[in-house]
Parts: sequence; C-alpha cells; structure tokens
Amino acid sequence: MKEITSKPNSGYTMLIVLLLMLATGITFLLIRMPLPGIIILVAMLLILPGFFFINPNSSVVLTLFGEYKGTVKANGFFWVNPFYSKKPISLRARNFDSERLKVNDKMGNPVIISVILVWRVQETFKAAFEVDNYETFVTVQTDAAVRKLAARYPYDNFDDEMAELTLRSGLEDVNHNLERELDERLAIAGIEVIEARIGYLAYAPEIANAMLRRQQATAIVSARFKIVEGAVGMVEEALKMLSAKNVIHLDEDKKAAMVSNLMVVLCADHDAVPVLNTGTLHQ
Repeated sequence: MKEITSKPNSGYTMLIVLLLMLATGITFLLIRMPLPGIIILVAMLLILPGFFFINPNSSVVLTLFGEYKGTVKANGFFWVNPFYSKKPISLRARNFDSERLKVNDKMGNPVIISVILVWRVQETFKAAFEVDNYETFVTVQTDAAVRKLAARYPYDNFDDEMAELTLRSGLEDVNHNLERELDERLAIAGIEVIEARIGYLAYAPEIANAMLRRQQATAIVSARFKIVEGAVGMVEEALKMLSAKNVIHLDEDKKAAMVSNLMVVLCADHDAVPVLNTGTLHQ
C-alpha cells in the first residue's frame, strides 16, 4: 500500500458549527428543555476530538479502527471524523551523528569511525506501518551500513598499495557509496537520505601509535629518497663543471673521494664539520 494524501475539512468551519451548537444547547437549557440541550452538548463533546492542526513540514497519519485513511500534509487547522486516530510525523530534515564504532577495515586493521547523516521522512505510510519505530530503524541501519562500508576499503594504502580508493584518501567516493547504501536500507521505512558522510575516522588506540610510527618512517624514507636523488644530481653536475672548465684534473680515486665527501655533506642530518688540509692534495 502506498501513501494517500488526505484533504480534511476546514477546522474553522466546524468551529463555527460547534459554537452554534453550544448556543443552541444553552438556549434549550434556559427555556427548560433539558433533553435536547443535553443531547446537543454530548454531540459537541463527540465532535471536539476531531480538531487538530499541522505545523509547516509536518504531517498527520489518519487511521480508523486500524484501517489507513490517508495522510494530511497541508499545514493549518482541520477537522476530521472524531473517531480517527491521528499520528503526527515530522517531515523536517534531521541530523544524526552516529556513535564512534570500532570496526575492521578491509585489511583487518581496527579503526574508529562515525558518520553524519541528514535524513527526512518521505513516505509517511512506510514510516508509520512498515517498521516499528522509524527513528530507531535509522540508527540501527546506519551502524550496519558503516560496518559494511569499512570492511570494503582499507584505511590507507600502506598494506594494499594497489588500492586506489581508501577510507582516508577517497572520502568523496566513499561518502557517495555510503549514501547509496543507506538509501537502499532506509527506503523500506520511507526515509530519504539527503546527505551521508564520514564524520570521524582514526585507527583504534591499540594500533594508533604503531601506525603513526609507520607513517613517520614512510615519510622519512620518502624525504631521504628525494635528498639522495637531489644530491646525486648536484654531484654529477659539479663533476661535469670541473671537467668542462679544466679547474682541476681528477683521477678516478680523487673523483671517488670527492663524491664520497659531497654525498656526506649533502645527505647528512647535521651540518658537516670541515677538516682543513694544509698539505698537498695527496695528504
């Protein structure tokens, strides 16, 4: 069954009718005709529960003895059959910041992750009758989607260098896949997913320090590689310039010594301390 949009009677019209009934009932009592007056007043009491109002971006689901009669989405003051049950459902957008869950990524590393979900009710019939509590349904299904998402991707590409998409570097694509996963899961409850994104992502505390040292080591190795690459280029250029300008003639042993000294100077962590040679080049 699908959602049915209901258009109830104006509450202001029925309010005028109710006031006229009140005046008539009081008149009958004043002229000492109690029976008609009492009947009219009892009828008023039966009519009163039919009044209700709806704020903007809200709705009311109407049922009669368990039978779905429709959903009122227009805002205003209305009157319906007083025996109708009225269940209010908000149509406003809502934020849900999930708890930080400890899950395993694709490589089995424990990570802490949470998501921020923006959602709203799109079909009131499904929200009211397809699930017991649609708000609880959103919470549980979001946690399940996060666990499934984390298991599909590695945290980074340290363990899987062939991975093009990771939780840390591919946030846009990961968030898109998360939205699609949640949209499929929450459709049964008539929920529309407006936006879903990872709000928090980190390694679990028990491996955080080890992973930090691993990242630092990787950064150091990359930096060293660049330094050595640049130093080799500088030494090669220096030897070419010395040979081209005939500044000094170096045999292979002297070239090796010069290269060794230059590499030490250029690649050292600290400034090199020079040793002055006051003799000849052979000393």
